[in-house]
Formats: sequence, structure tokens, C-alpha cells
Amino acid sequence: MNRIELEIKLNQDRAWLLEQFAELSQDDLQRGITTSRVNPQARWSAKDHLAHLIGIEVAFNGIIQRHLEGNAHAIGIAINEDGSRRSQEEIMEVVHVMNEKWVNEHHEKSLVEIVALGQKVRAETLALIAGLSDDQLNEKVPGAPWGDATVGSIIAINGDHARQHFAWVTDGLEGKK
Repeated sequence: MNRIELEIKLNQDRAWLLEQFAELSQDDLQRGITTSRVNPQARWSAKDHLAHLIGIEVAFNGIIQRHLEGNAHAIGIAINEDGSRRSQEEIMEVVHVMNEKWVNEHHEKSLVEIVALGQKVRAETLALIAGLSDDQLNEKVPGAPWGDATVGSIIAINGDHARQHFAWVTDGLEGKK
């Protein structure tokens, strides 16, 4: 994916996501609709899902920055402190705990505050892209399970991730989750 296609995708996906959330009522934004993967008694709201998406974009930016700095284990959660590889189950446990921590940190924010946080993070993403050469956009990140594992596809996956979460939000609001 070249930088023009990447920016178009990011902008279109973000505009779509904001339009979807803007159409939700205040009650639908705030009520618990999906069960937390860490605490089965906790429920994520639509707003929590939006906050989560921002947290993942922060994490992906960090992975890309570590990769560009030459870190052989840019996806840090895949490796234990002793250097051994974590199982997929162990990785997902770490991911779920990180997600829950991020969502809890932002749970009390209003939709406007979460959108502003998303704008800040998206600006960081765009600045990161602007500083990359075309060759860097096409570099593979070792161990990356997203897209084709290139820097560009990892960045682009944010929009696909948003669509997945909004489908879960919709299902939750309809009582299907």
C-alpha cells in the first residue's frame, strides 16, 4: 500500500467511524453492551470500544517506532522476560489486560474527549507516516500477524479493526452480544 492509498484509507475509515458513533444516543454510548475479556462482571460500552481502538493505534505506533529503531522484538508482548516466545494464549492474556487497563483509564471521558484523544493519536500516526520513506512503509515487521506484516498494512489495519468493533457494538446494542 502506498502512502496515498494509506492516507485515503485512514481518513475514510476514521470519518466512517465518527459518523457511526455520532449517530448513537447518549444512552447507547454509555451502557454496558459487551463483556470484558478480563473481568466477566464488567461490560464495555460503545464509548469504551472507541477508546480501545485509540489504544490499539497507540500500540501499533509504538511497534512501528521500535521496529524502525532496530528492535528485533518490536512486538514486545510476544516475548517473555527470559527471551522465550509466549504462546498465543499468553499473548492474548497480556493483550486483554492491556486493553482493559486502557479502557478503564478513559472510561469516564465524554465522547468529545475520546474523539479529541483519537485526533491527537491520529495526528501522531500521520506524523509517523510523513517521516517514513516508501521503502520503510513496505518493510516487514518480524512476527507481525496483521495484514501482510508491512509497516503500511499495520497502520492501515486500524480502519478494519474499527469496523470489527463497531459490528460488536451494533450486536451489543441489539442484544446479540
